[in-house]
Amino acid sequence: MSDVEKHSTHDSQYENHVGAIDTVPPDPDAHLSQEEKDKIDRKLVWKLDWILIPWLCILYLLAFLDRTNIGNAKVAHLTDDLHLSVPEQYNLTLTIFFISYSVFEPITNVLLKRLRPSVFIPIIMILWGASMTGMGFVYNYSGLMAARWFLGLAEAGLFPGVNYYLSCWYKRSEFGIRAAIFFSAAALSGSFGGLLAAAIELMNGIGGRPGWAWIFILEGLLTVVFGVASFWMVHDFPDQARFLSDEDRARVVRRLKLDQQSSAEHEEWKMSYLIAGLKDWKMWLGMVIYMGCDMPLYAFSLFLPSIINELGWSTSTVRSQLLSVPPYAAAAILTVAIGFIADRTRQRGLCNIIVSLVGVVGFLMLIASTDPRVKYAGTFLGALGIYPCISNTISWMANNIEGVYKRGVVLGFVIGWGNLNGIVSSNIYLNPPRYLEGHGVIIGYMALFLFGGSLLMTTLLRIENKKRREGKRDYLIEGKTPKEIEALGDGKPNFFYTV
Repeated sequence: MSDVEKHSTHDSQYENHVGAIDTVPPDPDAHLSQEEKDKIDRKLVWKLDWILIPWLCILYLLAFLDRTNIGNAKVAHLTDDLHLSVPEQYNLTLTIFFISYSVFEPITNVLLKRLRPSVFIPIIMILWGASMTGMGFVYNYSGLMAARWFLGLAEAGLFPGVNYYLSCWYKRSEFGIRAAIFFSAAALSGSFGGLLAAAIELMNGIGGRPGWAWIFILEGLLTVVFGVASFWMVHDFPDQARFLSDEDRARVVRRLKLDQQSSAEHEEWKMSYLIAGLKDWKMWLGMVIYMGCDMPLYAFSLFLPSIINELGWSTSTVRSQLLSVPPYAAAAILTVAIGFIADRTRQRGLCNIIVSLVGVVGFLMLIASTDPRVKYAGTFLGALGIYPCISNTISWMANNIEGVYKRGVVLGFVIGWGNLNGIVSSNIYLNPPRYLEGHGVIIGYMALFLFGGSLLMTTLLRIENKKRREGKRDYLIEGKTPKEIEALGDGKPNFFYTV
């Protein structure tokens, strides 16, 4: 039995003591049987899934495609045509993206909350689509650097924003699989990107533009089209979403409140939310864990076509693009599977620990062997060990941070710090064909930060849950009103952490 499931008796006593149940909206289905209520609840969640998830997956597929297609463009002779020195100037074009992306990421969730998702997300999509299209018309190193800077700036709000947004719609036990499905779009973009790049590259010479330029132009224009459509396809938070009836809105808010969440409520921004996030040890340890999987993610995504190209199979450019497809497809499947397993077991830390070891084995194979078949198998294990941990770590952090703005701030810092480590990933694959330094740094990150950090986090959370079950945190609510207790967020004695 998980720690979250063990607290029911203490939770009931706590609610009776503080009257916290007063903040839960009236049940519109109070006159129905439990079986009828469950049926309505399943129908409501199914409705949310079909309206929210598919479109958001498409948007993230486009985002990840646009940020990593420079790896496909490199194989299609980008560096030769722009006379970029390799690896110095090429790696700097990768690095500059992560600087602007990371610097602006922590504030984007606050902007998302204040501007509304149906306005904020379409605007940033149109901006990054325009930046991507512009990359197809650059003629030199400085032009490419400028375009990559603005691409990172515009894309900064999507990934943390959507994870924060989804956490405001679903219960903690439901969020992981949705976050995993959403993030699996990144792995699919790797598969889709390789296939698309192989096809678009055949346009080489049309309009006087090389094949790599058409990769940027067509994929950028596609993003702009979807950005415009998002003004109608992206919905706001539960308290403002137009597709919900009044009864469904009450059901969404009620199910979140009963899950110890205030995410569906309207809050005004206060500096205290930022301070609360900065004082929370879980945010800092979450940043360590996330950097342990995010740096390897970007290194893998940006350099996989080059790694495959150096395997020694004398592969053509098109074949290198196509061989990058299967590892991504396998990673997408495992990402969704881990999301499902972690939701059911509530053992997100254990999932991170096991999966990270698979990735370490994969990169050890890439270092130790010179056999192309063994190294290609290593790319599969590497992808399997990285991708599931991204969405699982984000779900883990979202599960354990309560309060609308505090969760937004924490997710912004965690994801922003992870992406800042993209600067590292852009500068470790230096010496082909074996890339020993790059593989070694990834192993270090995954073993120390991802594996070690996850082990420490789950241990500390189990200790804290034990103290709460034993009533050792009940003093925190003494003399407080129900509203003051609600404001404690994940500091409430009846809030049990997902381990």
